Amino acid sequence: MKFFTFGSKDIGIDLGTANILVTLKGKGIVLKEPSVVAIDRKSGNIMATGNEAKEMLGRTPEQIKAVRPLKDGVIADFTATQLMLKNIIGKVEKRYSIGRPRVVVGVPSGITEVEERAVEEAIMRAGAREVYLIEEPMAAAIGAGIEIEEPSGNIIVDIGGGTTEVAVISLGGIVISNSIRVAGDELDEDIVNYIKKELNLAIGEATAEQIKKEIGCAMPLMSQMTMEIKGRDLNDGLPRTEVITSNQVEKAMKESIDKIVEVVKITLEKTPPELASDIMEKGIVLSGGGALIQNLDKLISSETGMPVYVIEEPLDCVVKGTEKTLQDLEKLKTILLNSRKRR
Repeated sequence: MKFFTFGSKDIGIDLGTANILVTLKGKGIVLKEPSVVAIDRKSGNIMATGNEAKEMLGRTPEQIKAVRPLKDGVIADFTATQLMLKNIIGKVEKRYSIGRPRVVVGVPSGITEVEERAVEEAIMRAGAREVYLIEEPMAAAIGAGIEIEEPSGNIIVDIGGGTTEVAVISLGGIVISNSIRVAGDELDEDIVNYIKKELNLAIGEATAEQIKKEIGCAMPLMSQMTMEIKGRDLNDGLPRTEVITSNQVEKAMKESIDKIVEVVKITLEKTPPELASDIMEKGIVLSGGGALIQNLDKLISSETGMPVYVIEEPLDCVVKGTEKTLQDLEKLKTILLNSRKRR
């Protein structure tokens, strides 16, 4: 009577600080939304999640609060995360009738046991049958098509919204990893602060993110780019338009980008010599949204003396890794955080 098992489908979730991606076994990515939820303060009900809620950030009236319930890759607001997950799993359920799915979810490698339990509980309460946790750099490596089972070393740098994670992977395990809570969000904040200080202009996070995506760079570009931005003048409180250059954005983000480069170097210094020679040959793989910052690969390459490659579709590789894990769950169970503990 194997028949009934087909009713419930398995899903993989990349529970990111900036975005949530959901993949359905055999169907690929079925949902991609910003990790934002808008809640009615009085009733505690959800008004919106994802794109709709993101548009409300910084614009909501008194009775609605728009929040990003995950901070630095982990749950900062449990109730809001649970509501958001319930809503998201509900959307997938509506479209694909997934029943009570088994869920593989990507979490930061520096996660504590308390944070692990919070993720498990939030997903169970949102309607899952079983929850498995996989470290994001491992999921990113699987999603990038790296042969993680091989006895040779690979290094992956996953720069998300809340965390940057560097992991050396060999023989189906993480040999050495480092995680810092400096990533996309921090870079947006750097841009907000720089524009406040240098241009006397207040801008919101959404504008800062747009600046980073369009003209952000880690080293000067061949030809400087400019962008027109709107904000509030800090002297008279009136709206004002300014032009900002890619060189200014590079300056704004420099300190945080240096921290990211530093954590890559520290990880390489601690890598066993046998694996270091493999890495020298294969190079460093960049994934996550931060991998798209112009010239970041060149900067890391010049600082480490190694080739650096940006994965195709770097934003999707963690969630693609969760899907590949679902397809081979029995074989890959040893790499899942909580199934190791259950044994």
